[in-house]
Amino acid sequence: MDYKVILGYISILIAIASYIIYFERIFTNKIKPHAFSWLIWSISVGIAFLASFIKNGGSGSWVIGLTSIACFIIFILALFKGEKKFNKFDWISLASALAAIFLWIFTKEPTFSVILITIIDLIGFIPTANKSFYKPNEESALFFSLAGFKFIIAIFAINSFSINTLLYPASLVLTNSVLALIILVRKVQFRKF
Repeated sequence: MDYKVILGYISILIAIASYIIYFERIFTNKIKPHAFSWLIWSISVGIAFLASFIKNGGSGSWVIGLTSIACFIIFILALFKGEKKFNKFDWISLASALAAIFLWIFTKEPTFSVILITIIDLIGFIPTANKSFYKPNEESALFFSLAGFKFIIAIFAINSFSINTLLYPASLVLTNSVLALIILVRKVQFRKF
């Protein structure tokens, strides 16, 4: 068996473990996901999966496909068990991401499409990062740490390295790691008060 396929399976196992943790925390009311972030991510990750799969991402794209499905499920759960108060900043983030998605639809250049999807996904982090800054106990640093780690593994499982297959998962390593750090730092700061 090719080592890239093994890495693809490992990234999927990490993803499954992280989602089990996240779902358990949602259902026990330990965290409250932000619906806007998860809606944006379900769309952007789905598009990124198709782009990576078409561009020969191979087993490195498997975890992106699984993540898209999980993001949509979490979006639905967030409507019932997540953050219910949306501020002006949240609405601006959602509108910006949706505008970028419409721009993506009309883009014929694959590299520009991947750059747009990466920007859209980054915008999706804004509502959750903002909420995590003020309510760090309503998010899971472990989940976002594992999310960053699964994409590190997935990068090494990619069949064909190019901007089209590397940019998006590399950005997810960075954004998930930064979000986990925000949550951890703010939890520590809240304990000091």
